[in-house]
Amino acid sequence: MKDIKNQIQEALLTGVSYMLPFVISGGILIALGFLLGGYNIPNDVAQGANFASTIFWLGKVAFGLMVPVLGAYVSYSIADKPGIAPGMVGGFMAMDPWGLDMASGFLGGLIAGIVAGYIVNLLKKIPVPSSLRSLLPTLIIPVLGVTSVGLLMHYVIGGPIAAVTGALTNFLNNMGTGNLVILGIIQGCMLAFDMGGPFNKVAYAFALAAMDTGNFMPMAANFVGSMAPPLGIAIAILLDRNKEKFTDTDRNSLPGLFAGAAAMITEFAIPFAAAHPLQVIPSLMVGSAVGCALSYIFGLTMQAPHGGIFVLFALNNALLFLVALLVGGFVTGAILFFIKKPVSETEQSLEEIVD
Repeated sequence: MKDIKNQIQEALLTGVSYMLPFVISGGILIALGFLLGGYNIPNDVAQGANFASTIFWLGKVAFGLMVPVLGAYVSYSIADKPGIAPGMVGGFMAMDPWGLDMASGFLGGLIAGIVAGYIVNLLKKIPVPSSLRSLLPTLIIPVLGVTSVGLLMHYVIGGPIAAVTGALTNFLNNMGTGNLVILGIIQGCMLAFDMGGPFNKVAYAFALAAMDTGNFMPMAANFVGSMAPPLGIAIAILLDRNKEKFTDTDRNSLPGLFAGAAAMITEFAIPFAAAHPLQVIPSLMVGSAVGCALSYIFGLTMQAPHGGIFVLFALNNALLFLVALLVGGFVTGAILFFIKKPVSETEQSLEEIVD
C-alpha cells in the first residue's frame, strides 16, 4: 500500500511538472489580453479580430491543454510511454468536450491519469503470441487503454459529478442572498475546491445569473474567492524564509502566482493543489471562504464578469475589495505555511530531474 501511495504521489508531481508551462504561459497571455483589450474581451465574437483578442485566445488555447497534459503525464509516470495516450484522452474527457454537463475539471484529470496508468500496466500483462508482441504497445494497448479510460470518464466519473453540480446550482439559487455570510462561505469553498472545475463553474454561473437580475454582490465575492488561492500560495512561499517547505521550483512560480491573483486566474494554484491536495486544497477553501464572506459583509458589488484588478473601476469600493482579497490571501498563506510538510526526498529528486 505504501508503494502505491508513493507511486501515485510521484505521478502527481510528474504530471504537475509537465503541466506547469501550460498554466504559466496561458495565464500570462490571458492576463495580457485583459490588460490590452478590456474585461469584455471573452465576449468578443470575432476571436482574433485584433492583437489583444489574439493574445487572449492564445492563452485560452494553452489553458485548454492543461488538464489533458496533466492526465497524460500522471499516467506516463505510472505506466511509461504507453500510458500517455489513454491519460491524455481521459484528461480531455474531464473537460466535457461534448458539452454534456459532465465536466470533472482538474480533479477528473488527476483521476483519469491514475486510472489510465494502472489500466495500461494491466494491459501490458496480456498474453499474446511472440509474433504479435510488437502490436502490444502500438495497437492493443492504445486502443484498449483509450477505450477503457474514455468509457470510464463518460459513464462512471462524469455522471455523478454532473448530478452533484446540478444539485449545488439549485441549492445556491434557492439560497439567494438571504444569509450573506453563509452564502459567502459556501461560494468561497466551491470556487477554491477545484479551481476552474465543475464546482468552481457552478459558483461562477450563480454569480452570472445574479448579475442578470441586477444583483452584483455575488460577482464581487466571486472575484475575491477566485483571486485569493494563487495569492495565498504566494504568501505561504514568502513566509517560508528558511526554504524548508517549498522547493526552488515553487519559488520560481511566484511571478506567475501573483499574475494569476491579479488577473483572477485561479488555475495558477492547480499545480500546488495537484501535488499536495490534502494540504493545499483545504487551505485555499478557508481563505476564499473568508474573503467571500468579507465581500458580502462589506456590501461589495462588481459589474464586470471577469478581469481581476484590471477592472477595479467596475467595483463600488476598490479599497474594501483589496482588503477582503488580502485577508483571504493571508488566511490561506498562514494556514498552508503551518500545515505544509517539509519538502520530501521525492520532490527534491524530481526537481533535480526537471532542472
